[in-house]
Amino acid sequence: MEEMLRKFEEKEPEVVFEWNDAETDAKGWIVINSLRGGASAGGTRMHTNVSKEEVIALAKTMEIKFTVSGPPIGGAKSGINFNPKDPRKKEVLKRWFNAAKPLLKSYYGTGGDMNVDEVHEVMPICEENGILFPLEGVVRGYHKKDEEGTMKIINQLSEGVPLIVKDKDLTPDINRNYSVGDLITGYGVSEAILHYYNIYGGQVKGKRVIIQGWGNVAGAAAYYLAQAGAIIVGIIDKIGGIINTDGYSFEEIKYLLENRSSNFLEAKNMLSSEQINERIWSVGAEIFVPAAASRLLSQNQLNLMIDNGLEVISSGANVPFADKEIFFGPISKNADERISVLPDFIANCGMARAFSYFMQDNCQMKDIAIFTAVSKTIKEAIEKVHKKNKRKRNISKTALENALQQLV
Repeated sequence: MEEMLRKFEEKEPEVVFEWNDAETDAKGWIVINSLRGGASAGGTRMHTNVSKEEVIALAKTMEIKFTVSGPPIGGAKSGINFNPKDPRKKEVLKRWFNAAKPLLKSYYGTGGDMNVDEVHEVMPICEENGILFPLEGVVRGYHKKDEEGTMKIINQLSEGVPLIVKDKDLTPDINRNYSVGDLITGYGVSEAILHYYNIYGGQVKGKRVIIQGWGNVAGAAAYYLAQAGAIIVGIIDKIGGIINTDGYSFEEIKYLLENRSSNFLEAKNMLSSEQINERIWSVGAEIFVPAAASRLLSQNQLNLMIDNGLEVISSGANVPFADKEIFFGPISKNADERISVLPDFIANCGMARAFSYFMQDNCQMKDIAIFTAVSKTIKEAIEKVHKKNKRKRNISKTALENALQQLV
């Protein structure tokens, strides 16, 4: 695997697009790792430390992800270096998408990512700029249908992503209008854990969980895990966190999800960032869900969790380990050799799989059908790993080998 991985990592991206905003200090990149299948896709993120190197790494991760979720296209990513809390954010995004329009109309597709909302920002801003849908470039570049066929797929995408989830077992509140886009990635992260225990042995009920982050992915994952009987004992967010060694009830998790402040945790008795970092890693949990920024989990934090009973990591964040390498840096490798690590390209492929589902001819536009398709894809990916490797170690390594065999 090492030789295949070296070739994949060292291969230069096919396209690197760099943008400097004329009115602010915002700077951004679109990296297209390849135009496999005639197109590429990857979400748009925004934070103050985005770099070209980060975007390159994430584009390569997306290419791996598409071997699981489909369609068989190239990986890409967009990153904007700008403070997402700045009141000028919307105007920056408008100028960004206007600059990216030629790519988005031809062979590149995007969506929401960290601090950029799919339904409320990406879709309407693309529409304002004459882009039929954020994935128009994928439909044109990969599917290559006539205009009628192209519009049919775009209409399915336009209907499916903002579709309001009404199934009472899938939505935290039928009155709050949670969309597929809000919930599907976090749902997949949770389903990965349920399938892992079903396939490798054990059960989720009663397992203690630490959640990192409290945006859409983290919040939804926590909700579905609590619904399945897992016990959330701690949440660590950028601004602080909370711990309850007895666990938060399902209703408490639901309340915290529904009362977020701009996708950040808001709770009584919040610990400071310093306090939560001192305590949460040794609180004791079998499950860890990193679902915040990339490259956050240190070796020391990993050691503390393993020393206190950690069994499995389900990667809600792309590239969750604090390694400089894209794949299998020393921390990632150490984790994979000691515990079960469900890699990002399987665990958080929910939105990518949903996009692929909506691109099928005559797909069923019902919430239960969409969520079932995501769960089935994740289950099949873990079963494929288990067929080769029945041990609870080196799961990520085996999964990556499966992916690279399709690409190198």
